[in-house]
Amino acid sequence: MKKRNSSGRMLVHARNAATALVALLLLLAGFWSSWGTAQHILLSKGREHGTLTVARCDENVCTGPYAPTAPARDRADVTIEKTVAVRKGQTLAVVLKPGTAEAVRTGPAGGLHAWLPLGGALLLAALVIGGGLRLTRLAWGTAFVGGALLTASFLAL
Repeated sequence: MKKRNSSGRMLVHARNAATALVALLLLLAGFWSSWGTAQHILLSKGREHGTLTVARCDENVCTGPYAPTAPARDRADVTIEKTVAVRKGQTLAVVLKPGTAEAVRTGPAGGLHAWLPLGGALLLAALVIGGGLRLTRLAWGTAFVGGALLTASFLAL
């Protein structure tokens, strides 16, 4: 009887470890997806800052002339990822990715938009934490933070 009980406990521990690994993997993937854009906003010292006036939009990107705020060269065509908040004729504060003509929106709206993948990952991880690990308080906290991040991003854009 004793052997059966210990093997059952080992299975529970293995299941909990696997579920925790899935939750951790979700959070790491969300962070990594967000960091690709967020690094240009958070670590923007020494990068080109300026404004982009959206002239035209295609399916995935919008382009327009770029005017730097510090002494640098003007650029005729700088691209930015097309989102629901980018419209033709709009002027956006941006930072350029080093060595490219790609712009990333700065300020509160750009910063929150950059962390959207992490907000979604927090919501998904909350389901795994609550359902798989049975840690309901932690799951509710994780879901609240993810939902707050998504809501703040929606309101800021």
